[in-house]
Amino acid sequence: MATFADIGVAAGLNILFAVAFLVAFAFLRLQPINDRVYFPKWYLLGLRSCPMEQGSFVTKFVNLDWRSYIRFLNWVPDALRMPELELIDHAGLDSAVYLRIYLLGLKIFVPVALLSWAILVPVNWTNNTLANAGASEKLQYSNIDKLSISNVPYGSPRFWTHIVMAYAFTFWTCFSLQNEYAKVAEMRLHFLASQRRRPDQFTVLVRNVPPDQDESVSEAVEHFFLVNQPDHYQTHQVVINANKLAKLVKEKKSKKNWLDYYQLKFTRKHTRPMTKTGFLGLWGEKVDAIDHQIAEIDRLSTEIVEEQKRVKTDPKSIMPAAFVSFKTRWGAAVCAQTQQSRNPTLWLTDWASEPCDVYWDNLAIPYVSLTIRKLIVNVAFFFLTFFFVIPVTFVQSLANIEGIERRAPFLKSVIETRFIKSIVQGVLPGIALKIFLLVLPTILIMIAKLEGLLSISALERSSAFRYYIFNFINVFLVSVIAGTAFEQLDTFIHESANDITRIIGVAIPMKATFFITYIMVDGWAGVAGEILRLTPLIMFHLKNFLLVKTEKDREEAMDPGSIAFHMAEPRLQLYFLLGLVYAVVTPIFLPFILVFFVFAYLIFRHQIINVYNQKYESAASFWPDVHARIIYSLGVMNLLFVRYPLQEAMMKDTLERTREPNLDLKSYLQSAYIHPVFKNEDEEEDGEEDIDEKIQESLLVATTRSRRNTPAPSKYSGGSSPSLPESVAENAGSQR
Repeated sequence: MATFADIGVAAGLNILFAVAFLVAFAFLRLQPINDRVYFPKWYLLGLRSCPMEQGSFVTKFVNLDWRSYIRFLNWVPDALRMPELELIDHAGLDSAVYLRIYLLGLKIFVPVALLSWAILVPVNWTNNTLANAGASEKLQYSNIDKLSISNVPYGSPRFWTHIVMAYAFTFWTCFSLQNEYAKVAEMRLHFLASQRRRPDQFTVLVRNVPPDQDESVSEAVEHFFLVNQPDHYQTHQVVINANKLAKLVKEKKSKKNWLDYYQLKFTRKHTRPMTKTGFLGLWGEKVDAIDHQIAEIDRLSTEIVEEQKRVKTDPKSIMPAAFVSFKTRWGAAVCAQTQQSRNPTLWLTDWASEPCDVYWDNLAIPYVSLTIRKLIVNVAFFFLTFFFVIPVTFVQSLANIEGIERRAPFLKSVIETRFIKSIVQGVLPGIALKIFLLVLPTILIMIAKLEGLLSISALERSSAFRYYIFNFINVFLVSVIAGTAFEQLDTFIHESANDITRIIGVAIPMKATFFITYIMVDGWAGVAGEILRLTPLIMFHLKNFLLVKTEKDREEAMDPGSIAFHMAEPRLQLYFLLGLVYAVVTPIFLPFILVFFVFAYLIFRHQIINVYNQKYESAASFWPDVHARIIYSLGVMNLLFVRYPLQEAMMKDTLERTREPNLDLKSYLQSAYIHPVFKNEDEEEDGEEDIDEKIQESLLVATTRSRRNTPAPSKYSGGSSPSLPESVAENAGSQR
């Protein structure tokens, strides 16, 4: 179990890695050769020129100005200097509101942390509950846990402090959320009012167009809206299944990249490069690489032309859907939010996403198959969540030194070394969990694509929701339960089932140490790695050396990336959840959360200003999801807080068994929940013969009274009710 020393080692290592990443970034960003990697946003806007175009040969690659290295931390004030309104114009409302989530975290947790450390930490520390439990060898704990609620004894009036603080933190969080929601709503309305004209403001996606033997889909759409929206209908574009065509275009682009590579290779070496025609050039006939790629490009160009002609005329390629544009935004709004036909399953309308946000591959999916796809996706996500319990449980086993020594005794001498032990308990679990979660966002995006969603933003929101559910179940709940089980395994084996419940109840707050290590790995070092952009840096120079021939090629090689909402937003929600849950339970957790929010705000503000180029703009449509999940976290905070008295209930049970060892609890509970009428019969059974006459008399009196008090039967009660007057029936129907 991690101690203060283990957490100190973990913090030192993660700070060391974070500083190393920041220093490397500060050095690399100053080099002219890396300018397009660390400032691609400005190149795409046409507001920055490449420093490699000026100066001597050496200065085109290396920055020799020593004064710039003294000012290597200038990126911090530069990131904070841009006002929010200018940031919205520069990067969009999505990016600005995303940054406000970090500020919201600071607004919530700074006062919470101050109150917790000023009030709850002294209350928790000045008790000896865990010390007494450890002396009886019933519980394993560390000195960190003395700062938690677990160190408060049963029945102590000090619990009122935690209850009051829980309500205070809940009130403050709700107050902050209310103010932030109002601010974001105001920003969204202002942004929409001042937004430049975009096609999606006038366009509606119409799906499930009914088939007509006399008309094509295009003619049916035009005819329908000319009849029903004659004053507002403008034009339409039928949805075409062009997935095969898209694959051919992608393949041709790949062949062109290989042709550029081989031509550059020929220019440098002055010998014709050779390749094999088989898979990945590993086998097959050996041919001239340049000629082979030219022949492949010609073949694909011919196939592309033929496929373009086919999809425009083949009825099987034309989907029963269309993008319908209107003359006014009002007309589009009316169409998008109203039912178009008597049959509610036909002519289904919804707002069209902006063109760069449309996920074109899914437009070819028939509407009738979406329900089945959603069912398959939900089942797949259930099994993914269920089977991921195994790696999460494995991670928790790494956090337990005793468990590792039990399974690998030969490592005991190495693990017991103080520094190694601190790394194993303070660093390794967080790294292992981070590694296991690396592939999860990609899997969830694939699942969302299978679901049939029609826009990139919808894919990311759906993936983010499932990621949040996954984090809540596996990262939070399973980590708490599995980690507690591993840490108290010996106690579980030697104690009764009732004592195990008590031990788990006491040990739940102690898992804060694991989440502290995870936040340092993911939220400190991980965020610092984001600004270094090591993978884009390597890929840019590889592409620049192997493929780039024109300025357009160089722009494509920059890869500015964007805010990955499907990964970043669920991570933020996990931190909100952990912060709110442990604010009352283990206040030592809060400073690590605050460091993350401050550090991440600086990093991502810099990236949004200088690097990221968002694929789409949703006008902060993701904010209600953020708001709702913080509310869910508040609910979990209060639920867990109520659960902690269970440990005290177990203590009371133990005390009761000590005082009344012969208590027959089964007899006490056997009739506790029997219906009262059956209880009366049991009590009267023994004296039935003595009071038979009184019972008969009571029954006679009761029968007489019931007859006197029974009302006359209503004409609407029992049997068949008379029919209502025709006018009344029509009126009722019209009210429905």
